[in-house]
Amino acid sequence: MKKFLIVGGGIGGLSAGIALRKAGFEAEIVEIRPIFDVYGVGIIQQANALRALDALGVADEAMRRGSPYGKVKMCTATGFQFGETGTPPMGRFPSHNGISRKILHDVLYEAAVAAGVHFRMGLTVESIDNQPSTVHVAFTDGSQGNYTLVIGADGVQSKVRTLIFGDYAPKYINSSVWRYPFKRPANLETGYMFFGKNAKVGLIPMTATSMYMFVVTTEGEDNPFIPENELVPRLKNHLKPFPAPMVAAVIEQITDAKEVIYRPLETLMMPAPWFKNRVVMIGDSVHATIPQLGSGAALAIEDAIVLVELLQKGDSMPETLENYMKRRYERCKLVVDVSNTLADWERMEWQGIPLPEGANMGALMGKTLMALTAPI
Repeated sequence: MKKFLIVGGGIGGLSAGIALRKAGFEAEIVEIRPIFDVYGVGIIQQANALRALDALGVADEAMRRGSPYGKVKMCTATGFQFGETGTPPMGRFPSHNGISRKILHDVLYEAAVAAGVHFRMGLTVESIDNQPSTVHVAFTDGSQGNYTLVIGADGVQSKVRTLIFGDYAPKYINSSVWRYPFKRPANLETGYMFFGKNAKVGLIPMTATSMYMFVVTTEGEDNPFIPENELVPRLKNHLKPFPAPMVAAVIEQITDAKEVIYRPLETLMMPAPWFKNRVVMIGDSVHATIPQLGSGAALAIEDAIVLVELLQKGDSMPETLENYMKRRYERCKLVVDVSNTLADWERMEWQGIPLPEGANMGALMGKTLMALTAPI
């Protein structure tokens, strides 16, 4: 029996655990948090993400607990619609499914437990002896173990990545995102994005009765920290230039600083290869993308599915991991690069700087989202 260690119990790690167990492999997840306390508000799942979840057997449950919807309506700050964006529907999967990050995590966790994934909470790796034929791991609780393969799924600040590949620090892109949950209004039938002179706002269905707002802004060039007592007034101030009725209707509902999720946006694209001997990386640990295309979680789930699909073929480990890179690198790099370009263009517009000749945000988004419908 091949034994696999997954470091990190987030979306990518849980997906890897489910896929490994469905393939008949032994899967163990170590998670540094003592309990699952999911950070975040809502998440956008496009059709390719739902396709990936379907390979794990959980797409229908995610849609049942979430809120399927069509393409996102793109509007001016006043509410005038000038376009729409999103992947085309794929089979029975709609363009999007909005869902609470916690609910998605619960769906994946429940499936992982049902599949027989072994969880060890409150610890992570201390050291890794990474050999060509096996990998020996010492854990922070003093225990040790030998594994066929270690899968690093421990996020953008990955300890596994640092231990095996050295320092690849994420880069702050001079933009930040704010999120806040609301009761879903009756007229929110799909997702909306509003583009202003200094920010953009999104309203996204999350469940049948809830939605969340995201606001992308420029807060400064030094990865700014904002004190908790300033979160509510600053978020409201960002929304004042948006007279669109759907936005204006929620401003006074923003009252609780603890409900404001504020995050400076960071990106990372680690060069190939993402493996060495018996350690391989997936998800944000090697390709952390900002949310301009709403595809970060989808890429992590796809990573897990492709990796386990290749492991089942029985090729040598070096050949398996080389094929994993061939299947994943360019697709993930496309999303990271295009997301960074879109963010650059947004900041240029907000600062009154002319865009490069031929720059067209809508066309670039549409072309890239269409590319994500291709088989993984």
